[in-house]
Amino acid sequence: MSTLHVVSHSPFTDSRLASCLRVCGTEDAILLCGDGAYGLHNAALHTKGLKVFVLAEDMQARNVTLPDWADSLDYAGFVQLSIDYDKVNTWL
Repeated sequence: MSTLHVVSHSPFTDSRLASCLRVCGTEDAILLCGDGAYGLHNAALHTKGLKVFVLAEDMQARNVTLPDWADSLDYAGFVQLSIDYDKVNTWL
């Protein structure tokens, strides 16, 4: 069963992204939003081979560059991801 993991906290001040990475399966994806966009600096996201998405608006607001291994999307894309995956887990 695939899960979309939504992370909105900065990995520099919080351990939620690291915890998320420990439980992610091969069918899962991560959506970075808010300060979670800073997670694009985390090499573990790329090396684990997960699908990684980031809200374009949040990435731009934080002046974060999109790496070639991640995809940016708008809010409509976020809604579509929520439909495409079996479950959505928000790391509050």
